[in-house]
Amino acid sequence: MTLHADMTELLAAAGILGVDVDNAVADEHVRWSAYRRVVLVIASSPRRDRDRAIVATLLRDPVEMVAKSAVVALVDEIAMRAAGPAEFREWASGLLPEIDVLEAEGHRDFIRRRIRDWLFHLSVQDGHVPTTAELAEVTDWMQRTLAEGSRSPAVLALLAESGRRKKTRNVAENRARSRELKPR
Repeated sequence: MTLHADMTELLAAAGILGVDVDNAVADEHVRWSAYRRVVLVIASSPRRDRDRAIVATLLRDPVEMVAKSAVVALVDEIAMRAAGPAEFREWASGLLPEIDVLEAEGHRDFIRRRIRDWLFHLSVQDGHVPTTAELAEVTDWMQRTLAEGSRSPAVLALLAESGRRKKTRNVAENRARSRELKPR
């Protein structure tokens, strides 16, 4: 398929009107904006049966960074809506074969790391208190995300003690002491 046909198909699948497809094909910034809109619509749908085909279409973008960024945005949106780690793991396992089309190993690794990070996050949300070794396996981004959003005193204490970055440790320590986590 051509990029024009792919853009037209993605926009139609998401029910998005008013995007100048010719302009999107010519300008990767316009295309990224259109992809972002598609991702938000697709992720908000209760149907997950089209996601693998959508990812395959996104990954055909000639600018690999744009393709990777669009897939990461979809991974993030789906993870934030997932009911738990098992649901997200099942969804992500269907995508992993698709990302092998990316030429840059770094792009493939980034998406895989993001999926692992979200699985970790979802397991923590599900009540798992990670070990120091498990915490060390996630990215700085995920450690900071947990420090900023976790309501678990045990997780915040672990991050305050073992977070990789000083900022993460400080955020976790301050949040652990804040009133928002104290029982009323």
